This record gives sequence, structure tokens and C-alpha cells, in this order.
Amino acid sequence: MTRSASIGPIQDSPIGTTLERHLLDRQRRMPGLFQQISLAAKIIGSRVSKAGLLGILGRTGVTNVQGEQVQKLDEFANTVIVQTVEAGGHVCVMGSEEVEDPITIPKEYPQGKYVLQFDPLDGSGNIDINASIGTIFSIHRRVTPPGQGSMKDLLQKGSEIVAAGYVIYGSSNMLVYSTGEQVDGFTYDPGVGEFFLSHPRIRIPQRGGIYSINEGNYHNWSEGTKRWVDWIKTPTEDKKAYRLRYIGAMVADIHRTLLRGGIFVYPHDVKNEKGKLRLLYEASPMAFIVEAAGGAASDGKSRILDIQPTSLHQRTPVFIGSPDDVADALRFANA
Repeated sequence: MTRSASIGPIQDSPIGTTLERHLLDRQRRMPGLFQQISLAAKIIGSRVSKAGLLGILGRTGVTNVQGEQVQKLDEFANTVIVQTVEAGGHVCVMGSEEVEDPITIPKEYPQGKYVLQFDPLDGSGNIDINASIGTIFSIHRRVTPPGQGSMKDLLQKGSEIVAAGYVIYGSSNMLVYSTGEQVDGFTYDPGVGEFFLSHPRIRIPQRGGIYSINEGNYHNWSEGTKRWVDWIKTPTEDKKAYRLRYIGAMVADIHRTLLRGGIFVYPHDVKNEKGKLRLLYEASPMAFIVEAAGGAASDGKSRILDIQPTSLHQRTPVFIGSPDDVADALRFANA
């Protein structure tokens, strides 16, 4: 598959290489922006690990554009990313899952040539129970003339992404990113204060043995989705039953799927006819990463990366994972 949006030559880096060195080895166009994102991740990760002690668990009392209660850590993470990136001169506009409108760069700061979109804290419902959460991001090149960016810069297809990644905050903090040619994972060493290459050239298995879906929504699904779930968890002469694993944070469920194989599904249903997950902040970045690792990503009808966004907070159904498992799910969904 050709990826015209990919950046730079590929060079191998040894295990233990820092994120900064790895970026310089592979491409020289965006190291500054990645350094800002990794700094924001370090700050967020530090605060997440101390949230119970610092009194920043719980809700703010504010409802965001998604109609969801904003958690204190959601608000903190969003502020950290914006303030860390906006003055760097690398981006011209940002989009956040927590903010209704485009986040423009103040005129006193340089206007860059990239566009950053992010979910500051995916899985925020897990915050108070100390389960895995994470940050998801994607980067596009701007398409408007120099100056402040606009909605046109934000509403680009996933196929135009030049880099995407996510950060998991858990038993250890890990940053995974891709520029389209390969996927690499970095584990954070708090003693040194650096992300070190720990999972080079991640490849998703062709088929897995785990499926991730919220079965609490079973009675709201289409008949095709119901038949697929019934089939995948039932052993036959030709296959073993798949095991259900569902954390409730897309970033964590996709991370496991990427490393072990299988499929993550969040289909449309009678309550969410257009799907629930956000195209720009969740589905497209994760689809870009999984495809770069050899996987597949669909909305049930077409490739997620080919969807043309029409609004900043557009939602979509999601079928992401090992290519054979996604093909099986789509066969049932479209029957």
C-alpha cells in the first residue's frame, strides 16, 4: 500500500534508543513537535499517577461538547497539551475531543505547518478506579496558506495523516507512534525521565483469539453484529472460541489488540446510529497505526482512513484489528 503522506527514510534503531534519538534517526521534519507531545505525556502521566493524592479525581461539573461529564484529569490533560504545543511554532491549529471549536494558535506565537488533533484522556470513565487510560493524537500537514489555521485544515481524511500515536498510562507508561511505514513503542523510565524504544517494528498477528466489544449493548445492535458475536465466542470444529476482553478505554483495548491480535469493535446501534467513537480523535489515528502494523480498520462499509470528515466531532462505527478477524466481522455485518 502506498502512503504518500509518510515522512522520511526508515532506519533501524537499537532497543534502548530514546524517542528523541529515534526520531532524528528516522526523519528530521517533526522532532520538535514530537518532543512537545512527549513532554505533555510525561506531565500528564506524572499527574495521573498521583491523582488520588492531589485531589484531582472526580468531575468538574461541566458537560463537554460530546454530552459527557468532564473529569478533572480530562481538563488538566487538555490544558497541558494545548499549552505545551501552542507556543512551539510547529502547528497552526488544533482540535480536541474536549473542545467544541478549533483551537487556534494565538497571533503572538509562530504559525506552523502542521495540524494536531487529540483526545487528551481516552477512557476517562476509568480514572476513578485506577484502570488504564491514555492520550490519542494525529498530525496532518496544513492545507491552507500560511497564517492561522482553520476548519479546513482539521477536516482531512485519515489517509492524509503524516503521523499518529497514543500514550498508555498504566503499570508503565508507553508511547506508540507511526509515520505510516512501521509502528514503534517506547516505554517511559521515570528514573531517567525518557521514553526508550522497547517495542520496535510492531506487527499485528494475521488473526488473534480475543475480541473486544461492550456486550452490555447486545440488545441494541444490528442482527448482523449479534450473529457475529454469537459466532465468534462459540467453538466449532474449525475454530476455537474467542475470549472477550474489554477494558472500556479504546486506547487500552487497541493496544492489547495490536500486540496480541484479535479485534476491537464499537458498532452502530439503535442508540448511536452513526456510531459512538469520534472519527478525528479516536478512529482515524488508531486506524492509521493499526494499518501501519499490518492490520485493518473499517466503519463496517468502508476503510476508516478513506472517510471524508464533515464535522469536527463526527462519529463513526469501528472495526479494527487483525485483518482476518476484521474480514470475518464485516462478513456478518454486511450479510
